[in-house]
Amino acid sequence: MPQSPLVVGFDLDLTLIDSRPGIGATLRALLEEHPVDDGVEVDVDALCERLGPPLDHMLAPYYPPAMLPGLVDRFRALYPDHAVVASPTLVGAHEALAAVRRHGGRTVVVTGKFTPNAARHVELLRLEIDHLAGELWGVGKADVLREQGATVYVGDHVHDVEGALAADALSVSVLTGGCTEDELRAAGTHVVLRDLEEFPAWLDDHVLRETPV
Repeated sequence: MPQSPLVVGFDLDLTLIDSRPGIGATLRALLEEHPVDDGVEVDVDALCERLGPPLDHMLAPYYPPAMLPGLVDRFRALYPDHAVVASPTLVGAHEALAAVRRHGGRTVVVTGKFTPNAARHVELLRLEIDHLAGELWGVGKADVLREQGATVYVGDHVHDVEGALAADALSVSVLTGGCTEDELRAAGTHVVLRDLEEFPAWLDDHVLRETPV
């Protein structure tokens, strides 16, 4: 029986790129325009250390629910000027994508980020990918992963693990985000890597194991 082509999905924030500086700068610009009532201080650095949930979830403790859609729209509008240039690739990102291509595979980025802003990162950082899908979170990533035929999904957050498992894909987690190894393993991830520098060697072993003799 012919072997299915290799398709590997990747998260974007804190998996392929370090978006913490850019998201932090954008959040501070948003807070300057829309200060939180009653003098409540928003710990932007703490929010950026555990990126993963959608922005409206991050802002919900600080603003009335009716304000959240408008704040999300404004954040997205501010983002290109504050975040794109400020967000570098993480170590091993280009090499991880190249490793998939070396095995004749396709790469799919499935992210919670607003799609046009995600595309700006991909273009500026010259991330060589085959498909991009944005504005998807947790188990919501599963449909795209299935449609694209992804059998591996690489992320940094427990919600990335949820998406991989919901898509019946192998969950590979890197420790470059805000979740600990214990948290990722408790969520059910199959593999934990320190960062994407370890991914090419892991993929070589994985492909060898999956190739029929």
